[in-house]
Amino acid sequence: MPIATPEVYTEMISRAKAGRFAYPAINVTSSQTLNAALRGFAEAESDGIVQVSTGGAEFLAGTTVKDMVVGASALAEFAHVVAAKYDVNIALHTDHCPKDKLDGFMRPLVAISQERVAKGLEPLFQSHMWDGSAVPLDENLRIAAELLEQTTKARTILEIEIGVVGGEEDGVANEINEKLYTTPEDVLKTAEVLGIGEKGAYLLAATFGNVHGVYKPGNVKLRPSILKEIQDAVGAKYGKEKPFNLVFHGGSGSLLSEIREALDYGVVKMNVDTDTQYAFTRPIADHMFRNYDGVLKVDGEVGNKKAYDPRSYGKSAEAGMAARVVTACQDLRSAGTKIK
Repeated sequence: MPIATPEVYTEMISRAKAGRFAYPAINVTSSQTLNAALRGFAEAESDGIVQVSTGGAEFLAGTTVKDMVVGASALAEFAHVVAAKYDVNIALHTDHCPKDKLDGFMRPLVAISQERVAKGLEPLFQSHMWDGSAVPLDENLRIAAELLEQTTKARTILEIEIGVVGGEEDGVANEINEKLYTTPEDVLKTAEVLGIGEKGAYLLAATFGNVHGVYKPGNVKLRPSILKEIQDAVGAKYGKEKPFNLVFHGGSGSLLSEIREALDYGVVKMNVDTDTQYAFTRPIADHMFRNYDGVLKVDGEVGNKKAYDPRSYGKSAEAGMAARVVTACQDLRSAGTKIK
């Protein structure tokens, strides 16, 4: 199947919410990790989301070029070709974009999709995230309203964040404190400014103690009930059950029971990055340790070309990451739910 059309992506989100499951959104930084994500979704028989962050996009462009738009565009174009060989629907998404990178990342990519749509083509990406968690809420929503107008024209979906995700990702660090918990007042103001769908489609990353990074289970203090509270608060005012399509950020270290509870409250997308990074790298480390004298020219020897050929360890890295994607689909209950 090809990359999801806007209509298919909308259907994916609606089916997830109705079925109380969510799609893993897998961060990728290369063609190899993209292929691993696609393989994992296919093996799980789950549609899914592949996403690229600002740092990932910069890396994709090459360590000397460092052009985020070039890197993201190249990844998307490659994905449009290779994803067509898999029997699942894949949506392409750009991850956290803070205010200082809007003009160098998200806005140009939205403009590219607008140009494609004007020519009768599908958008390059299916959704984009504006991360306004570091600015005051009023400013966050003012920028979100402007971006929502533009993403709607591009036939893409906007993702916004209300509240703060703790920890560190791509050089953006936040303290772990009460700001990690979105309030009903925050989302009532969000609905007032952005509507609940009538002004354009958006996903809401509401925070309930989420933390980026590496944590053992139980160390992250999540309060999924916050998601129910905000859905109920806005739903009561507008007469709509679970009005928001929610996103779960910072899931590493979360208990499965907490993840499943969040799904019941309307989470349709969960970002997965740290765990898949490790799943990709672990087989490479194993290969290097087991083939030390093959990957290195030790004591004047010539080494073993088969051992240091990137394909030899790249295959096991792809398989390791794909297996972790399958686990994510099972945890989020999306396994076996692909649109036929």
